[in-house]
Amino acid sequence: MMIKINLQSDVPLYTQLTNQIIEGIASGALARGEALPSVRSLSSDLGINMHTVNKAYSALKQEGYVEIHRQKGVVVQNSLPEADDAYYRQLEEKVRPIISESICHNVSEDALLELCRSIFKQIRSSGKAT
Repeated sequence: MMIKINLQSDVPLYTQLTNQIIEGIASGALARGEALPSVRSLSSDLGINMHTVNKAYSALKQEGYVEIHRQKGVVVQNSLPEADDAYYRQLEEKVRPIISESICHNVSEDALLELCRSIFKQIRSSGKAT
């Protein structure tokens, strides 16, 4: 999986890294049980501070996407919990501002739904090609 960091983005580096690893898991580019690069290795490869990678890995652990082992390092969880009511509430909190912004910019419901479908399909199919 290729991780790309945009140093010019307003999005914090650890958030960019976290989001890309989650997308890698979702797409299948990162397999369940697969070890991620060490903090030192990934920070060197991306040219970012080790603390930034560590913060991203910690966030992924807190959200249940990875496990951190002393000997194995950071490993993608073998199973992720199914979406429950709490997850849907959290999802709504994240999506609501995006929908509101879209309405303010006169994006139609159909256009927004089509964009969501397109991104969903793109992520689902992107990991299978690698």
